[in-house]
Amino acid sequence: MKSHSSPSDKIYLAIMAILGWFALVAQFYININSGIAESSELMIRFFSYFTITTNFIVASCCTLLLIKPFHKFFSKHSTLTAISVYILVVAIIHNFFLRSLWKPEGLQQIVDEILHSVIPALFLFYWILFVQKNKLSWTVILPWLIYPLIYLIFVLVRGTFSGFYPYPFLNADELGFRKVLINSAGITLLFIAVSILFVAVGNRNRGFLHD
Repeated sequence: MKSHSSPSDKIYLAIMAILGWFALVAQFYININSGIAESSELMIRFFSYFTITTNFIVASCCTLLLIKPFHKFFSKHSTLTAISVYILVVAIIHNFFLRSLWKPEGLQQIVDEILHSVIPALFLFYWILFVQKNKLSWTVILPWLIYPLIYLIFVLVRGTFSGFYPYPFLNADELGFRKVLINSAGITLLFIAVSILFVAVGNRNRGFLHD
């Protein structure tokens, strides 16, 4: 990180933490009171969305950096960049592929925008303004795929038994397993492409520092 103790850094982290936790709690409230399934099932479904788990990571990261600026894990430039990749992919997939599929209203619309647009934009700017980029290595890209891969396996395995798939492009019951694998491969390529972009920016900064 460039600075963990600057006032602007802390203000930025605080804004993201407050917005993130508000949106997550509000979304949980909406889900748990939807009445479309048993409470225990609704809790599992809540954490079955990549949007939710990734925003949870973002909110936790911001909170822990506020409490302990030099947090061993979340203060690492590679960790912060990986989180930036994850939350940016959330924004890309939602805004380009899923936004037209439903029209939320009221509180749900506010929460939807915070989780899919506001937080991704804020965290991207945080990465640009405060995260050290010149030490990123190309070798970090494959390890960054572990989290999305674990998520994918969980969703597909659970969906096989429960019939619930959080996203239409992962619905093996309707699309078939082959189509879902093709969709998953495409999303994997998106993760890799965004990761390459972030590392490339870091390497470019390294070049500037050496000039």
